[in-house]
Amino acid sequence: MLPRNVKIIDQVRAEALRRGIPAADVEHWLGLARPSALLKQQGDGPIVGAIRGPVMLPADAEDPQFPLIAAIDCAALPADVTDLPLPADGHLLLFGWPEEDGYGQVMYVPAGVVVEEREQHPPGFSPDDEECAEVYAEIPQGDLHLTVDISLPYVKTIPGPPWSPPLPGDPPFEKMAEVWQEVLGDVPDGPFSYEGHTTPLLLGGYGTDCNGFNPAWLGANRSGHSGKDGPPDHGDWVLLAEFHGGRQGGATIYWVIQRADLRERRFDQASVLVYWNP
Repeated sequence: MLPRNVKIIDQVRAEALRRGIPAADVEHWLGLARPSALLKQQGDGPIVGAIRGPVMLPADAEDPQFPLIAAIDCAALPADVTDLPLPADGHLLLFGWPEEDGYGQVMYVPAGVVVEEREQHPPGFSPDDEECAEVYAEIPQGDLHLTVDISLPYVKTIPGPPWSPPLPGDPPFEKMAEVWQEVLGDVPDGPFSYEGHTTPLLLGGYGTDCNGFNPAWLGANRSGHSGKDGPPDHGDWVLLAEFHGGRQGGATIYWVIQRADLRERRFDQASVLVYWNP
């Protein structure tokens, strides 16, 4: 683990112990830490992708339904930067729209495939439209620099229907999530330290709060209904990527997918959520 991430874990541990959380519970929760990639338009890390670059697709690929948010060069990512079975090369294209009724999709272009440039603005998303132009202005184009990050469960358990997903473990884990949120907010190069035009993107990890729930769980259970014998079987859904789009009040796009579909490159099976908090 990099010194930066060791320092973050140490800060979480120290604050949790200061609050009287039992040491055994603290260490159990810290054992849930997962590697993740934080991509920002500022920083001195290697360039691994770009925000709103040209849309390059094979000739036989369908036109995307939504604007391109980010293109990730998989070959530029270190192999262990996440614990996801990401492609070793090629480009991962993340499409979406950071609005209340937004949606999105994922496309993958293998290395060596001949591509052609497509229209950057799909029908209905013209920059000549005043509202669309405002969104584009808040998502500036630019390279994405990598920070090797670390992730812990971010959301708290919320009382509600039987299908409400708890955090792993017992009640102390809710308190640990509160500690994590506070520490993460003070990390100088973390996902919430951005100012101006840095448009952070997360790959892997647990992701951040999606209206109080784990985004991967919500992606697996879009209807929110419990199964016949209790909570539904949500499979092995994971957060593929998360984008904080700079919209006034906050708008976040989550791309989630089952690990098996990711391994088999079935990106059409991904689910996309947009959490808009005006």
